[in-house]
Amino acid sequence: MAWLGLITELLLLALGIYLYLFAIGSIHFKKPESAERAEKFRKENASWLRIASIGLTAIMFINVCFSLGSLF
Repeated sequence: MAWLGLITELLLLALGIYLYLFAIGSIHFKKPESAERAEKFRKENASWLRIASIGLTAIMFINVCFSLGSLF
């Protein structure tokens, strides 16, 4: 059961990293209409999205470290 929690924490850590990369504009989309919508959303919400993604990433990194410590 501890492995399931670790996998969930790793997925949420990856989500936090993806959101941060999206917030700073490193993620690109192939379709022009998708890229335009994503850029508009990013420009309107970049500040809070960046803060939220850093928070999620930090919390999940700490949780992953604690989970690995308890498993080994």
